[in-house]
Amino acid sequence: MRRTALLALLSIFLAAPALAERLFVHHVNGYTLDGQGRLRRFDALLVDAAGKVIATGSEAALAPRAGQARVIDGHGRTLLPGLIDAHGHVLGLGLARTEVDLGATHSLAEAQARVKRYAAEHPQAPWILGGGWNQENWRLGRFPTAQELDAAVADRPVWLSRIDGHAGWANGAAMRAAGIDRHTPDPAGGHIERDAQGNPTGVFVDAATALIAAKVPAPTPAQLAAALDSALAELASVGLTGVGDAGIDLATYRLYRQYADAGRLSVRIDAMIHGTGADFDAIAADGPLVGYADDRLNVRTVKLFADGALGSRGAALLEPYADDPGNRGLLFIAPADLVAMMGKAFDRGYQVAVHAIGDRANREVLDAYAAAYRTHPQASALRNRIEHAQIVTAADRPRFVDLGLIASMQPTHATSDMHMAELRLGPARLAEAYAWRSFLQQGTRIAGGSDFPVESPNPFFGLHAAVTRQDHQGQPPGGWLPEQRMTLVEALRAFTLDAAYAAHDEAVRGTLEPGKWADFILVDRDLFAIPASALWQTRVLETWLGGRRVYAAPADTQTPAH
Repeated sequence: MRRTALLALLSIFLAAPALAERLFVHHVNGYTLDGQGRLRRFDALLVDAAGKVIATGSEAALAPRAGQARVIDGHGRTLLPGLIDAHGHVLGLGLARTEVDLGATHSLAEAQARVKRYAAEHPQAPWILGGGWNQENWRLGRFPTAQELDAAVADRPVWLSRIDGHAGWANGAAMRAAGIDRHTPDPAGGHIERDAQGNPTGVFVDAATALIAAKVPAPTPAQLAAALDSALAELASVGLTGVGDAGIDLATYRLYRQYADAGRLSVRIDAMIHGTGADFDAIAADGPLVGYADDRLNVRTVKLFADGALGSRGAALLEPYADDPGNRGLLFIAPADLVAMMGKAFDRGYQVAVHAIGDRANREVLDAYAAAYRTHPQASALRNRIEHAQIVTAADRPRFVDLGLIASMQPTHATSDMHMAELRLGPARLAEAYAWRSFLQQGTRIAGGSDFPVESPNPFFGLHAAVTRQDHQGQPPGGWLPEQRMTLVEALRAFTLDAAYAAHDEAVRGTLEPGKWADFILVDRDLFAIPASALWQTRVLETWLGGRRVYAAPADTQTPAH
């Protein structure tokens, strides 16, 4: 055998996760849900040598069973099951950390300054890339323009995604590189913003973003690996032990397999294949990938898109936008094509998850599932999903139950969107938006997520938003549409047991029950003993995956909060 091959095998062996001994974690303030979602308390946790839970309970009861286990003193800190984000974008998070971040800008001038500074700091970058902008926070009352971006950088192409990922802002050089002019037609499912003379103004919505994105240099393999390393580290630092990656391509699939084989996935990833095209055909050649590398990687889901986003007015609505009466948003896929895509995924045994935000899009997706089930009745058992399900009419909501669908929802979307949503929808339609309580009351499972990097990956922000329906400044008083709040137990369930259920993984994770992976976190406060307003301030002190610590906070942040 060649020396390089021997070294590769040795590196995999050394990196492979394995426990040489059992683990006994005691002196903790422990919480977990059971399989029925009921809250349980404990003060000790016993883990076997494979990294799975033997038992939780009292220290007095478990200590005699610990034997020669490695002992971890929790110092009275709160221990929770590892949290799961059912909908994020892993490489998107890692790449975003190396690009221009406009997420916290409060004016166009501030955004321009950031872009200009970044360009000066990266003189060799052929394109200036980034995102996070939100014209609503700039009080513009309109989209920004290419000319305004040229004022910051004119000598190189600039391409910046809107915070929702469903629109992009280009400068003049980027539009010239893509050959965009007044004669460029709007693509199906997309829209080019134009001035009164029909000239593109620099903002591209939904499918139109591909006109510019196709010209952006693809990340190198080294850049993708660095992005994955960055994302994995950040996810572990906020207490996430599982993530649903909502839309991967073939290159990302191969990278995840490499990391899983080398024991380098410090977060369990449930990857969704983007679409049913050539990448799906290649990835699905051997059928769904389930429980790979000790349940570190699943690839058993297909991600489809029905519409755009509310902030960029691409969400497909039954009635016109309240602040744009001539616009009802964009549908991406003809109904017959959507049914055909679902059928192709179902034929190969894949779960389907469809992005749908507007009430028209949600209705189309519900209709498509109903039609697809008529030819694929067995597919109703696949726990199919609607991602976001932000605006669903009262008449359509019960169809989630009828069709056995999971509502994969992101609580921080409500608190981020609340100032914009009423402008887009008007007060009457708000009653049908971000309706977590209504879904729970009818028995629909909610898989909690964030849609990072659209929102922060910090799941405690999501728990806070779910329980309070307020921002971090406590606004609005009493919460936005407070009748739709979750209880803390319901919110915890959405980010643990039901997120695991949505990935068909509730038998191996999501709670700290015997036989499941010992995925857990230690945090600096007791979530059930503090005001709900303080939930978002929770800090993660340690993150453990399969009985191995994958994150420890710096020593100066280890003092518990009071």
